[in-house]
Amino acid sequence: MHITDITRPGSEGLTVPETMPETVRGSAVVAADYFHSYSVAGLLAVVGVLFVAVAFGAGRLLRPVVPTPEKLLTYECGVDPVGEGWAHTQVRYYVYAFLYVIFAVDSIFLFPWATVFADPGYGAATLVEMFVFLGFLTVGLLYAYKKGVLAWT
Repeated sequence: MHITDITRPGSEGLTVPETMPETVRGSAVVAADYFHSYSVAGLLAVVGVLFVAVAFGAGRLLRPVVPTPEKLLTYECGVDPVGEGWAHTQVRYYVYAFLYVIFAVDSIFLFPWATVFADPGYGAATLVEMFVFLGFLTVGLLYAYKKGVLAWT
């Protein structure tokens, strides 16, 4: 004979044998609830993978395959490519982009920090964390300045 354990919310349909001790029955319900949430996430991942696989498979089956020399050319904004495909790009542009990303992350980090800083009990700890973070940014900026990266030529 099975009984339904209704001590935990959401466990209405779970049954455990009456012969199990009460602590084992409660832990069985907790384990079932725990693995149920993972099964939902796993099922969603499987459905997502199947959806992508079906979409790619349908695209492969339905597309026309008629290769011509014109279709095999490299496409550059509607203009026939001139020269080689390798172009030299200045490294400093990447460094500027990297510095921008660093300071964008800094600004994203500042807004939540300001809200937590106002909460009681978090002021000193968050202030120290922010100064450590700003110290790392300052060291990186000083390094870039000493290397001459910030000089626009």
